[in-house]
Amino acid sequence: MKYLKFSFFVCVIISSILTAQTKEITLEDIWKNGTFRQDYMDALHSMANGKQYSVLNFDRASRSTSIDVYDYETLEKVSTIVSSKDLEAMPYFIDYTFSEDEKKVILTANEEPIFRRSSKGHYYVYDVQTKGLELISEDQIQEPTFSPDGNKLAFAKDNNLYVKDLVSNTIVQITSDGEKNKVINGIADWVYEEEFSIVKAFDWNANNDKIAFIRFDETKVPEFSMDVYGETLYQTQHVFKYPKAGEPNSEVSLHVYDLKTNTLEALKTTTVYEDFYIPRIAWTNDPQVLSAQFINRHQNQLDLWMFDTDKDSAELILQDKDEAYVEVTDYLTFLEDNSFIWTSEKDGYNHIYHYNKNGKLITQVTKGNWEVTNYYGFDEENKTVYYQSVENGSINRDVFGIKLNGRNKTRLSKNDGTNKADFSADFSFFINTHTSATSPTTYSLHKAKSGDLIKKIKDNEAVAKTLDTYKFSKKEFGSISVNGNELNMWTIKPLDFDASKQYPLLMTQYSGPGSQEVANKWYSANDYWYQLLAQQGVIVVCIDGRGTGFKGAKFKKVTQNELGKYEVEDQIQAAKQLGELPYIDAERIGIWGWSYGGFMSSNCLFQGNDVFSMAIAVAPVTSWRFYDTIYTERYLTTPQENEGGYDNNSPLSHVDQLKGDFLLVHGSADDNVHVQNTMRLAEALIQADKDFEWAIYPDKNHSIYGGNTRLHLFRKMTKFIHESFNLDIED
Repeated sequence: MKYLKFSFFVCVIISSILTAQTKEITLEDIWKNGTFRQDYMDALHSMANGKQYSVLNFDRASRSTSIDVYDYETLEKVSTIVSSKDLEAMPYFIDYTFSEDEKKVILTANEEPIFRRSSKGHYYVYDVQTKGLELISEDQIQEPTFSPDGNKLAFAKDNNLYVKDLVSNTIVQITSDGEKNKVINGIADWVYEEEFSIVKAFDWNANNDKIAFIRFDETKVPEFSMDVYGETLYQTQHVFKYPKAGEPNSEVSLHVYDLKTNTLEALKTTTVYEDFYIPRIAWTNDPQVLSAQFINRHQNQLDLWMFDTDKDSAELILQDKDEAYVEVTDYLTFLEDNSFIWTSEKDGYNHIYHYNKNGKLITQVTKGNWEVTNYYGFDEENKTVYYQSVENGSINRDVFGIKLNGRNKTRLSKNDGTNKADFSADFSFFINTHTSATSPTTYSLHKAKSGDLIKKIKDNEAVAKTLDTYKFSKKEFGSISVNGNELNMWTIKPLDFDASKQYPLLMTQYSGPGSQEVANKWYSANDYWYQLLAQQGVIVVCIDGRGTGFKGAKFKKVTQNELGKYEVEDQIQAAKQLGELPYIDAERIGIWGWSYGGFMSSNCLFQGNDVFSMAIAVAPVTSWRFYDTIYTERYLTTPQENEGGYDNNSPLSHVDQLKGDFLLVHGSADDNVHVQNTMRLAEALIQADKDFEWAIYPDKNHSIYGGNTRLHLFRKMTKFIHESFNLDIED
């Protein structure tokens, strides 16, 4: 009887859920109405006392912003540092940065984007004690940065560096040779910004008296130009330096400005490099010693140098080599004794290492056939390293603590999915951000030593409740054995899936080196689109093939020198195997992707014309000859050295094989993957007498967004899928 009652109860619940899930997701829900928008803790900052944290809050009623401070233990708001309601000079601000002593804060008022990560704008310094507000510069500037004592700040303007004394309110220009498309001081050039993920290329020392910076001489870098159509009678041109594979890079050099003597000094290594990058610089705890990472153009040798700026000496203390390429570390951390934390893939997986100040290995802190995916910091008092890893499966992320000697490892996050941590300044607490495919973003406070939950902060339960009213299918995780490898996969099926029927299949992927699309986390906008397609009778699948990340260096670097070979083989073979399933219509299998994913979808349709009936390529690379030096040469070396690697796997080389339906999309102002890629592919298809559809979005960059753009794009792609799969759906 118990069993019967329980079964009946479960059936009632399932019936209620299915009844509730009646609404259909629309494109407007996803890209216009914000129906599935989540709430976040914006600009989270742990206060120096370790007992409180601040966040940026937006008051929709007054349309004002504020920096509010909360107590870790009670989670109660204890104060407001500043509110734009009280500032006549600025109606709102969009970001903030504290000085080290937290007596001053830089407020970001309005920013104008330059490229993906860079921007310029007007910034103010707010004095927390006097409540005074001061504009840093009447002109638009970049990357204002406090000195450690908070009495000065450095910033860039028009490719030169400046220092403002906040006590005397005077500004000193410390470089004068900066010029657009020629020389940049202290700000990364285009390719460094895009591929090394840096904008600010300068750093203060601990004594507030020296600024180190990288100088970029772009003189020999070829120019690229884009027409910007705008709304005026004549278009304008955006001209910038862009080094394509095999072409000259910026000549980089390292410099130090001494504020005491007002002098500039060039720093030189004792090794003479032919062609190199300087992707990272950072002062050590010794205010005279600067660290810099140098990497050769092939990016298979990374050198860590220490420069004693008083003695004018340089010492190479660490060298990391790899047959393919070396990943630049973002986690170099100097401890109190100037020993340092370093990450490397030298044992086949990304792990944490501890070296003494002379570069001698003390211990490998983490070990195992899994990857460290983030480093959060080192607690000096308890000698504990905090990090994030995939120890609980490559699609998951967990937070761990481990002693510096590699012992007493503790899993601090408690729920499967994607966890990341923001630790208090004294490492007493951490705020855990958790998502999974079944749980939207939640924030919770935990004890750092044990990971024990103290309190929940925010759970986005409203989003989950909203979804309960929609037709929403479970994202099923699994794997598929392809070409001798177990590949991670997720599947979304129609909510009313019937195994006796046949469904069209759409494969989505990115596939770029070190990337990951199959991850146990909450839904992105694209995921909601896949749900929309599923409710219209399409099965959607995502597979991370060879070359993707978080399964070790061997799996990731197998594509070296042949981008697009093994990745394409895996997607084609996977499609063949999925097409053999009784509920998949093998005559209606499509694939789509954006950027690298567009490169892939084009290749798959052309080379797998007996498998794929349709493909969509958005902002695709169509020949790696058109892409930048740092990214492309990392995986292919130069075109001069590896002609076949560039051409054999280019979609341009396979246009004659096109049989299915093909949609090609690009933004005309894409500074990253230039529209040249699509134009060259379109011309090749035309000359091969192949039918295809295409769309160019005027003045849109690589993300193709703004206003009604995304809605228009996804409506176009949805209609294309309907027509290609012969879906009987009313638009």
